[in-house]
Amino acid sequence: MVLLMTPGLAFFYGGMVRAKSVLNMLMMNFICIAVVTVAWVLYGWSVAFGNANDAKGNGFWGTLAQWGMENISSGIASDSHATLYGGSGVPIFAVACFQLMFAIITPALISGAIADRTKFVGWTVYVAAWVTFIYFPVAHWVFSPNGFINADLHVMDFAGGTAVEINSGAGALACALVVGKRIGHRKDPMRPHSVPFVMLGAALLWFGWFGFNAGSALTSGGQASVVFMNTQIAGCTAVFGWLIAEKIQHGTFTTIGAASGAVAGLVAITASAASVSPIGALAVGLIAGFVCCYAVNLKNHFDFDDSLDVVGVHLVGGLLGTLLIGLFAAPGEVAGFTNGARVGLFYGGGFEQLLSQAEGAGIVFAYSFVVSFILAKIVNATVGLRVTADAEIIGVDQTEHAETAYDFGGLASGHTLVRG
Repeated sequence: MVLLMTPGLAFFYGGMVRAKSVLNMLMMNFICIAVVTVAWVLYGWSVAFGNANDAKGNGFWGTLAQWGMENISSGIASDSHATLYGGSGVPIFAVACFQLMFAIITPALISGAIADRTKFVGWTVYVAAWVTFIYFPVAHWVFSPNGFINADLHVMDFAGGTAVEINSGAGALACALVVGKRIGHRKDPMRPHSVPFVMLGAALLWFGWFGFNAGSALTSGGQASVVFMNTQIAGCTAVFGWLIAEKIQHGTFTTIGAASGAVAGLVAITASAASVSPIGALAVGLIAGFVCCYAVNLKNHFDFDDSLDVVGVHLVGGLLGTLLIGLFAAPGEVAGFTNGARVGLFYGGGFEQLLSQAEGAGIVFAYSFVVSFILAKIVNATVGLRVTADAEIIGVDQTEHAETAYDFGGLASGHTLVRG
Protein backbone atom coordinates (compact mmCIF):
# COMPACT_ATOMS: atom_id res chain seq x y z
CA MET A 1 0.00 0.00 0.00
CA VAL A 2 2.73 2.49 0.94
CA LEU A 3 5.00 1.49 -1.95
CA LEU A 4 2.13 2.42 -4.28
CA MET A 5 2.79 6.05 -3.36
CA THR A 6 5.98 6.17 -5.42
CA PRO A 7 4.36 5.06 -8.70
CA GLY A 8 1.50 7.40 -7.76
CA LEU A 9 3.98 10.23 -7.39
CA ALA A 10 5.49 9.29 -10.76
CA PHE A 11 2.10 9.71 -12.45
CA PHE A 12 1.34 12.88 -10.48
CA TYR A 13 4.61 14.46 -11.58
CA GLY A 14 4.58 12.77 -15.00
CA GLY A 15 1.28 14.36 -15.93
CA MET A 16 2.57 17.83 -15.08
CA VAL A 17 5.65 17.73 -17.31
CA ARG A 18 5.73 18.15 -21.07
CA ALA A 19 5.17 15.11 -23.28
CA LYS A 20 8.85 14.95 -24.19
CA SER A 21 9.85 14.45 -20.53
CA VAL A 22 7.24 12.12 -19.07
CA LEU A 23 9.23 8.88 -19.34
CA ASN A 24 12.23 10.49 -17.70
CA MET A 25 10.04 11.61 -14.81
CA LEU A 26 8.58 8.12 -14.42
CA MET A 27 12.08 6.65 -14.44
CA MET A 28 13.44 9.19 -11.94
CA ASN A 29 10.82 7.98 -9.48
CA PHE A 30 11.03 4.30 -10.35
CA ILE A 31 14.81 4.12 -9.93
CA CYS A 32 14.43 5.38 -6.36
CA ILE A 33 12.76 2.08 -5.47
CA ALA A 34 15.78 0.09 -6.62
CA VAL A 35 18.56 2.37 -5.39
CA VAL A 36 17.15 3.06 -1.93
CA THR A 37 16.20 -0.56 -1.29
CA VAL A 38 19.77 -1.74 -1.89
CA ALA A 39 21.21 1.04 0.28
CA TRP A 40 18.65 0.35 3.02
CA VAL A 41 19.51 -3.33 3.19
CA LEU A 42 23.26 -2.73 3.15
CA TYR A 43 23.44 0.02 5.78
CA GLY A 44 20.37 2.31 5.78
CA TRP A 45 18.32 0.45 8.36
CA SER A 46 21.32 0.13 10.62
CA VAL A 47 22.19 3.83 10.39
CA ALA A 48 18.61 4.94 10.99
CA PHE A 49 17.58 2.47 13.70
CA GLY A 50 20.61 0.36 14.52
CA ASN A 51 21.12 1.44 18.12
CA ALA A 52 17.46 1.83 19.02
CA ASN A 53 17.79 -0.94 21.58
CA ASP A 54 20.53 0.97 23.40
CA ALA A 55 19.17 3.43 25.94
CA LYS A 56 22.46 5.34 25.74
CA GLY A 57 22.63 5.30 21.95
CA ASN A 58 24.05 8.04 19.78
CA GLY A 59 21.44 10.72 19.12
CA PHE A 60 22.95 11.65 15.74
CA TRP A 61 23.88 8.39 14.06
CA GLY A 62 22.82 4.78 14.42
CA THR A 63 25.31 1.99 14.00
CA LEU A 64 26.62 -0.33 11.31
CA ALA A 65 26.20 -3.36 13.56
CA GLN A 66 23.16 -4.46 11.58
CA TRP A 67 24.57 -3.89 8.10
CA GLY A 68 23.10 -6.26 5.55
CA MET A 69 20.13 -6.72 7.91
CA GLU A 70 22.31 -8.91 10.12
CA ASN A 71 21.76 -9.46 13.84
CA ILE A 72 18.00 -8.94 13.56
CA SER A 73 15.76 -11.70 14.78
CA SER A 74 12.79 -12.73 12.68
CA GLY A 75 10.67 -12.79 15.81
CA ILE A 76 8.71 -10.06 17.50
CA ALA A 77 8.72 -9.28 21.22
CA SER A 78 11.93 -11.19 21.88
CA ASP A 79 13.81 -8.67 19.79
CA SER A 80 14.65 -5.54 21.75
CA HIS A 81 13.59 -3.41 18.79
CA ALA A 82 9.99 -4.45 19.37
CA THR A 83 9.53 -1.85 22.07
CA LEU A 84 10.61 0.83 19.61
CA TYR A 85 7.36 0.68 17.67
CA GLY A 86 4.67 0.36 20.23
CA GLY A 87 5.09 -3.14 21.46
CA SER A 88 4.89 -6.78 20.59
CA GLY A 89 3.14 -8.38 17.68
CA VAL A 90 5.10 -6.54 14.97
CA PRO A 91 7.91 -8.50 13.31
CA ILE A 92 11.04 -6.41 13.05
CA PHE A 93 11.52 -7.23 9.39
CA ALA A 94 7.99 -5.93 8.74
CA VAL A 95 8.90 -2.68 10.48
CA ALA A 96 12.13 -2.43 8.50
CA CYS A 97 10.28 -2.96 5.23
CA PHE A 98 7.63 -0.40 6.20
CA GLN A 99 10.27 2.19 7.05
CA LEU A 100 11.97 1.45 3.73
CA MET A 101 8.92 2.80 1.93
CA PHE A 102 9.44 6.17 3.64
CA ALA A 103 13.08 6.17 2.58
CA ILE A 104 12.10 5.45 -1.04
CA ILE A 105 9.55 8.18 -1.57
CA THR A 106 11.50 10.97 0.15
CA PRO A 107 14.21 11.45 -2.52
CA ALA A 108 11.61 10.74 -5.22
CA LEU A 109 9.77 13.88 -4.10
CA ILE A 110 12.83 15.95 -5.01
CA SER A 111 12.63 14.89 -8.67
CA GLY A 112 9.74 17.24 -9.40
CA ALA A 113 11.88 20.30 -8.74
CA ILE A 114 14.38 19.44 -11.49
CA ALA A 115 12.04 17.98 -14.10
CA ASP A 116 12.70 18.33 -17.86
CA ARG A 117 16.47 18.82 -17.56
CA THR A 118 18.13 16.08 -15.49
CA LYS A 119 20.60 13.36 -16.44
CA PHE A 120 19.36 9.94 -15.41
CA VAL A 121 22.79 8.66 -14.33
CA GLY A 122 23.51 11.82 -12.37
CA TRP A 123 20.14 11.59 -10.66
CA THR A 124 20.71 7.94 -9.75
CA VAL A 125 24.06 8.76 -8.16
CA TYR A 126 22.54 11.73 -6.37
CA VAL A 127 19.74 9.62 -4.87
CA ALA A 128 22.25 7.12 -3.49
CA ALA A 129 24.33 9.91 -1.94
CA TRP A 130 21.30 11.81 -0.66
CA VAL A 131 19.75 8.97 1.29
CA THR A 132 23.16 8.00 2.68
CA PHE A 133 24.17 11.40 4.02
CA ILE A 134 20.78 13.00 4.60
CA TYR A 135 17.75 10.73 4.86
CA PHE A 136 19.21 7.91 6.95
CA PRO A 137 20.71 10.20 9.62
CA VAL A 138 17.64 12.46 9.73
CA ALA A 139 15.37 9.43 10.07
CA HIS A 140 17.44 8.45 13.09
CA TRP A 141 17.09 11.92 14.60
CA VAL A 142 13.31 11.96 14.15
CA PHE A 143 12.06 8.37 14.40
CA SER A 144 14.52 6.54 16.64
CA PRO A 145 13.88 6.84 20.40
CA ASN A 146 17.55 7.79 20.69
CA GLY A 147 17.38 10.47 18.02
CA PHE A 148 18.08 13.89 19.46
CA ILE A 149 15.12 15.57 17.74
CA ASN A 150 12.85 12.95 19.23
CA ALA A 151 14.43 12.32 22.62
CA ASP A 152 15.99 15.68 23.48
CA LEU A 153 13.86 18.27 21.69
CA HIS A 154 10.61 16.28 22.11
CA VAL A 155 9.44 17.22 18.63
CA MET A 156 6.14 15.57 17.75
CA ASP A 157 6.29 14.08 14.26
CA PHE A 158 4.13 11.02 13.82
CA ALA A 159 4.83 10.01 10.22
CA GLY A 160 7.54 12.22 8.78
CA GLY A 161 6.59 15.89 8.48
CA THR A 162 10.25 16.70 9.16
CA ALA A 163 12.09 13.59 7.98
CA VAL A 164 10.10 13.25 4.75
CA GLU A 165 8.39 16.51 3.82
CA ILE A 166 10.71 19.27 5.10
CA ASN A 167 13.71 17.11 4.28
CA SER A 168 12.68 16.55 0.65
CA GLY A 169 11.49 20.14 0.24
CA ALA A 170 14.84 21.52 1.35
CA GLY A 171 16.62 19.08 -0.95
CA ALA A 172 14.37 20.15 -3.83
CA LEU A 173 15.22 23.81 -3.30
CA ALA A 174 18.94 23.07 -3.19
CA CYS A 175 18.80 20.93 -6.34
CA ALA A 176 16.77 23.50 -8.25
CA LEU A 177 19.37 26.17 -7.43
CA VAL A 178 22.28 23.98 -8.52
CA VAL A 179 20.72 22.59 -11.70
CA GLY A 180 19.41 25.98 -12.78
CA LYS A 181 16.39 27.05 -14.81
CA ARG A 182 14.90 25.27 -17.76
CA ILE A 183 15.52 26.73 -21.18
CA GLY A 184 12.66 29.12 -21.85
CA HIS A 185 11.64 29.32 -18.20
CA ARG A 186 8.82 31.86 -17.79
CA LYS A 187 8.99 32.58 -21.53
CA ASP A 188 7.86 29.42 -23.30
CA PRO A 189 4.62 27.57 -22.47
CA MET A 190 5.34 24.56 -20.24
CA ARG A 191 1.84 23.32 -19.61
CA PRO A 192 1.09 19.87 -18.14
CA HIS A 193 0.74 17.34 -20.92
CA SER A 194 -1.82 15.10 -19.17
CA VAL A 195 -4.13 16.39 -16.45
CA PRO A 196 -5.79 12.95 -16.14
CA PHE A 197 -2.36 11.54 -15.22
CA VAL A 198 -2.13 14.17 -12.49
CA MET A 199 -5.50 13.19 -11.04
CA LEU A 200 -4.65 9.49 -11.22
CA GLY A 201 -1.36 10.12 -9.42
CA ALA A 202 -3.09 12.22 -6.75
CA ALA A 203 -5.64 9.45 -6.16
CA LEU A 204 -2.91 6.82 -5.78
CA LEU A 205 -0.99 9.09 -3.43
CA TRP A 206 -4.09 9.71 -1.33
CA PHE A 207 -4.79 5.99 -1.07
CA GLY A 208 -1.18 5.24 -0.16
CA TRP A 209 -1.14 8.01 2.43
CA PHE A 210 -3.56 6.05 4.60
CA GLY A 211 -0.92 3.34 4.88
CA PHE A 212 1.78 5.97 5.32
CA ASN A 213 0.06 7.69 8.25
CA ALA A 214 -2.27 5.15 9.84
CA GLY A 215 0.27 2.40 9.25
CA SER A 216 2.77 4.29 11.39
CA ALA A 217 0.72 3.26 14.44
CA LEU A 218 1.71 -0.35 13.65
CA THR A 219 -1.58 -1.50 15.11
CA SER A 220 -5.23 -1.45 14.06
CA GLY A 221 -6.36 0.11 17.31
CA GLY A 222 -7.75 3.46 18.37
CA GLN A 223 -4.77 5.56 17.42
CA ALA A 224 -4.60 4.18 13.89
CA SER A 225 -8.31 4.77 13.36
CA VAL A 226 -8.12 8.41 14.43
CA VAL A 227 -5.02 8.94 12.28
CA PHE A 228 -6.87 7.37 9.35
CA MET A 229 -9.78 9.77 9.82
CA ASN A 230 -7.54 12.82 10.31
CA THR A 231 -5.67 12.00 7.11
CA GLN A 232 -8.90 11.91 5.12
CA ILE A 233 -10.21 15.10 6.71
CA ALA A 234 -7.07 17.15 6.07
CA GLY A 235 -6.87 16.07 2.43
CA CYS A 236 -10.45 17.17 1.85
CA THR A 237 -10.33 20.55 3.59
CA ALA A 238 -7.07 21.33 1.84
CA VAL A 239 -8.87 20.96 -1.49
CA PHE A 240 -11.23 23.71 -0.39
CA GLY A 241 -8.38 25.85 0.90
CA TRP A 242 -6.44 25.62 -2.35
CA LEU A 243 -9.47 26.24 -4.56
CA ILE A 244 -10.47 29.30 -2.52
CA ALA A 245 -6.95 30.74 -2.85
CA GLU A 246 -6.92 29.86 -6.55
CA LYS A 247 -10.22 31.63 -7.11
CA ILE A 248 -8.94 34.72 -5.33
CA GLN A 249 -5.72 34.77 -7.35
CA HIS A 250 -6.86 33.66 -10.79
CA GLY A 251 -10.64 33.62 -10.81
CA THR A 252 -10.94 29.91 -11.61
CA PHE A 253 -11.05 26.46 -10.03
CA THR A 254 -8.62 24.11 -11.76
CA THR A 255 -8.33 20.34 -11.74
CA ILE A 256 -4.61 20.49 -11.02
CA GLY A 257 -5.38 22.90 -8.20
CA ALA A 258 -7.75 20.42 -6.58
CA ALA A 259 -5.17 17.63 -6.88
CA SER A 260 -2.38 19.84 -5.55
CA GLY A 261 -4.54 21.00 -2.67
CA ALA A 262 -5.27 17.44 -1.61
CA VAL A 263 -1.56 16.63 -1.63
CA ALA A 264 -0.77 19.77 0.38
CA GLY A 265 -3.24 18.72 3.06
CA LEU A 266 -1.86 15.20 3.18
CA VAL A 267 1.64 16.63 3.52
CA ALA A 268 0.61 18.87 6.41
CA ILE A 269 -1.26 16.19 8.36
CA THR A 270 1.66 13.75 8.12
CA ALA A 271 3.34 15.14 11.22
CA SER A 272 0.21 15.97 13.18
CA ALA A 273 -2.19 13.11 12.41
CA ALA A 274 -1.65 11.50 15.82
CA SER A 275 -1.72 14.67 17.90
CA VAL A 276 -4.73 16.67 16.66
CA SER A 277 -8.44 16.01 16.95
CA PRO A 278 -10.64 15.68 13.85
CA ILE A 279 -11.58 19.34 14.29
CA GLY A 280 -7.88 20.16 14.41
CA ALA A 281 -7.38 18.16 11.22
CA LEU A 282 -10.04 20.31 9.54
CA ALA A 283 -8.01 23.39 10.39
CA VAL A 284 -4.64 21.89 9.45
CA GLY A 285 -5.88 20.90 6.00
CA LEU A 286 -7.68 24.16 5.29
CA ILE A 287 -4.70 26.29 6.31
CA ALA A 288 -2.25 24.15 4.35
CA GLY A 289 -4.31 24.19 1.16
CA PHE A 290 -4.77 27.96 1.27
CA VAL A 291 -1.20 28.85 2.20
CA CYS A 292 0.49 26.37 -0.16
CA CYS A 293 -1.48 27.74 -3.11
CA TYR A 294 0.11 31.10 -2.46
CA ALA A 295 3.48 29.54 -1.59
CA VAL A 296 3.97 28.15 -5.10
CA ASN A 297 4.53 31.77 -6.16
CA LEU A 298 7.72 31.89 -4.09
CA LYS A 299 9.69 30.58 -7.07
CA ASN A 300 8.66 33.64 -9.07
CA HIS A 301 9.45 36.08 -6.28
CA PHE A 302 12.88 34.55 -5.61
CA ASP A 303 13.56 33.61 -9.25
CA PHE A 304 14.33 29.90 -9.05
CA ASP A 305 12.88 27.15 -11.22
CA ASP A 306 11.04 24.58 -9.12
CA SER A 307 9.39 22.81 -12.04
CA LEU A 308 6.52 21.09 -10.23
CA ASP A 309 6.20 23.17 -7.03
CA VAL A 310 7.89 20.79 -4.63
CA VAL A 311 9.02 23.70 -2.46
CA GLY A 312 5.60 25.32 -2.33
CA VAL A 313 3.77 22.09 -1.49
CA HIS A 314 6.16 19.79 0.37
CA LEU A 315 8.52 22.22 2.09
CA VAL A 316 5.88 24.79 3.02
CA GLY A 317 3.24 22.12 3.73
CA GLY A 318 5.70 20.18 5.88
CA LEU A 319 6.66 23.29 7.81
CA LEU A 320 3.02 24.21 8.38
CA GLY A 321 2.05 20.74 9.53
CA THR A 322 4.97 20.56 11.92
CA LEU A 323 4.39 24.02 13.40
CA LEU A 324 0.61 23.72 13.68
CA ILE A 325 1.11 20.89 16.16
CA GLY A 326 2.28 23.58 18.54
CA LEU A 327 -1.17 25.16 18.23
CA PHE A 328 -3.56 22.25 17.76
CA ALA A 329 -2.02 19.31 19.66
CA ALA A 330 -4.94 18.09 21.74
CA PRO A 331 -5.20 16.20 25.03
CA GLY A 332 -5.92 12.50 24.71
CA GLU A 333 -9.59 12.79 25.62
CA VAL A 334 -10.05 15.30 22.78
CA ALA A 335 -7.83 13.69 20.17
CA GLY A 336 -9.54 10.33 20.66
CA PHE A 337 -6.69 8.26 22.06
CA THR A 338 -4.04 8.42 24.75
CA ASN A 339 -1.68 11.27 23.98
CA GLY A 340 1.11 11.55 26.51
CA ALA A 341 2.91 14.40 24.79
CA ARG A 342 2.60 18.07 25.56
CA VAL A 343 -0.48 19.87 24.22
CA GLY A 344 -0.63 22.88 21.94
CA LEU A 345 -1.20 26.54 22.63
CA PHE A 346 -4.93 26.42 21.88
CA TYR A 347 -5.39 23.77 24.56
CA GLY A 348 -3.53 25.67 27.24
CA GLY A 349 -0.11 24.21 26.60
CA GLY A 350 1.68 27.51 26.16
CA PHE A 351 4.44 28.09 23.64
CA GLU A 352 6.73 25.27 24.74
CA GLN A 353 5.66 22.71 22.14
CA LEU A 354 5.48 25.32 19.38
CA LEU A 355 9.07 26.32 20.06
CA SER A 356 10.16 22.67 20.06
CA GLN A 357 8.43 22.11 16.73
CA ALA A 358 10.07 25.19 15.23
CA GLU A 359 13.49 24.12 16.46
CA GLY A 360 13.17 20.63 15.01
CA ALA A 361 11.85 21.92 11.69
CA GLY A 362 14.64 24.48 11.45
CA ILE A 363 17.37 21.95 12.15
CA VAL A 364 16.13 19.51 9.52
CA PHE A 365 15.68 22.27 6.93
CA ALA A 366 19.14 23.76 7.51
CA TYR A 367 20.95 20.42 7.50
CA SER A 368 19.11 19.08 4.47
CA PHE A 369 19.49 22.26 2.42
CA VAL A 370 23.20 22.69 3.05
CA VAL A 371 24.18 19.05 2.52
CA SER A 372 21.80 18.66 -0.45
CA PHE A 373 23.40 21.70 -2.08
CA ILE A 374 26.93 20.35 -1.53
CA LEU A 375 26.02 16.89 -2.86
CA ALA A 376 24.31 18.37 -5.91
CA LYS A 377 27.39 20.49 -6.65
CA ILE A 378 29.66 17.45 -6.37
CA VAL A 379 27.50 15.25 -8.58
CA ASN A 380 27.01 18.02 -11.13
CA ALA A 381 30.76 18.61 -11.30
CA THR A 382 31.56 14.90 -11.75
CA VAL A 383 28.98 12.75 -13.55
CA GLY A 384 26.71 15.74 -14.20
CA LEU A 385 23.12 16.49 -13.18
CA ARG A 386 22.09 18.81 -16.01
CA VAL A 387 21.69 17.60 -19.58
CA THR A 388 23.07 19.66 -22.47
CA ALA A 389 20.99 22.44 -24.00
CA ASP A 390 20.46 20.43 -27.19
CA ALA A 391 19.33 17.38 -25.22
CA GLU A 392 16.89 19.47 -23.21
CA ILE A 393 15.39 21.00 -26.35
CA ILE A 394 15.01 17.62 -28.05
CA GLY A 395 13.61 16.11 -24.87
CA VAL A 396 15.13 14.01 -22.11
CA ASP A 397 12.96 11.03 -23.02
CA GLN A 398 14.77 10.64 -26.31
CA THR A 399 18.23 11.73 -25.25
CA GLU A 400 18.36 9.90 -21.91
CA HIS A 401 16.23 6.83 -22.62
CA ALA A 402 15.94 6.57 -26.43
CA GLU A 403 12.17 6.33 -26.06
CA THR A 404 9.08 8.47 -26.45
CA ALA A 405 5.86 8.13 -24.52
CA TYR A 406 3.58 8.78 -27.48
CA ASP A 407 3.79 7.90 -31.16
CA PHE A 408 2.67 11.20 -32.62
CA GLY A 409 4.15 10.29 -36.02
CA GLY A 410 1.96 7.22 -36.31
CA LEU A 411 -1.16 9.32 -35.80
CA ALA A 412 -0.08 11.82 -38.45
CA SER A 413 0.73 9.17 -41.10
CA GLY A 414 -2.19 6.86 -40.39
CA HIS A 415 -5.73 6.84 -41.66
CA THR A 416 -7.59 10.12 -41.95
CA LEU A 417 -9.73 10.82 -38.93
CA VAL A 418 -13.42 11.29 -39.70
CA ARG A 419 -15.50 13.54 -37.51
CA GLY A 420 -18.89 12.13 -36.61
